[in-house]
Amino acid sequence: MAKLFEPIIVRGMTARNRIWIAPMCQYSCENQDGVPTNWHLVHLGSRAIGGAAVVICEATAIRPDGRISPWDTGIWNDEQVQAWKPINDFIRSHGALSAIQLAHAGRKASIYRSWSGEGAMQLEAGGWQPVSATNEAFPEYNKPHELTTAEVYELIEQWVEAAVRSVAAGFDMIEIHAAHGYLVHQFLSPLTNQRTDEFGGSVENRAKFLVEMVRKIRSAIGEKYPILIRFSVTDYHPEGFTVADCAQVAKWCHEVGADLFDISSGGLITGVKIPIGPGYQVPLSKEMADSLTAPVSTVGLITEAEQAEKILQETDIEVIMIARAALRDPYWPLRAAHELDVDVDYWPNQYLRGKFPKN
Repeated sequence: MAKLFEPIIVRGMTARNRIWIAPMCQYSCENQDGVPTNWHLVHLGSRAIGGAAVVICEATAIRPDGRISPWDTGIWNDEQVQAWKPINDFIRSHGALSAIQLAHAGRKASIYRSWSGEGAMQLEAGGWQPVSATNEAFPEYNKPHELTTAEVYELIEQWVEAAVRSVAAGFDMIEIHAAHGYLVHQFLSPLTNQRTDEFGGSVENRAKFLVEMVRKIRSAIGEKYPILIRFSVTDYHPEGFTVADCAQVAKWCHEVGADLFDISSGGLITGVKIPIGPGYQVPLSKEMADSLTAPVSTVGLITEAEQAEKILQETDIEVIMIARAALRDPYWPLRAAHELDVDVDYWPNQYLRGKFPKN
């Protein structure tokens, strides 16, 4: 058996293989109300049919001003909870687990989706003022309001409320988005966090927002549901957040209830050089895996089955996140099984006539 198709147990939940669908924004809430639609049902459901073990839904805002764009999904009210339920039921009915990425865009909020406009969405066009750890704007975005200490504590509670709603909506796992220059990352990095209160200064203080969030979410949702965290482990800047910083933050999060760390990089600032190429983030994930006892995933231009299998065989990385490759081919896991000569038993009956022939 190829390791790519070995099950993995995370906090008692069994994922049928090591191929998980990374969260990818769809910008498809046409009513701009954060309510998922039939697009999300078909998009996410097809990846479950395609053989993925875990389908992680897109960055989903914990409150309206946390959306990247007005077309993002949300989980701040009961209407959204009810809309997510049939999507999660469908994902599970085809053998996959469903996860939600709880997010707040921070200073990178209030922008157009790429096919509706360009750049920041101003107030008169339906945009809003972002909030952040800082009052410094992301280049060409709206200037943010710097959160007060009391407002940071309020946000932690809103994240907890969103997690409770996520469980009510039927999600099996919860991922906290602490990457790509969004709000939690803005607190973690010294490049965007020069605060003088209890949430600024040392790595421990800058991590307090996230660690307290994990602690309170675990208390609120109980012991059953896995908590994942997506990190950007480097800002690609000598004075920014580092892999060593991130490993320490991950250890603190693991101590209070986080289960798996989803490793990515960058997104905080512009003007840095990112060494993009096939599997370019694997060395970062390997470094994290070597530093932690909790499982780690990797992502980033992993496109071939043999490439994914080699990563698992040669490192302590436990999970492969597939993103753009899954947009091109929703059935990437089934094709990967064929290419690695693994006979999986989760082809849907309706598709058996199209099953790849044995090699």
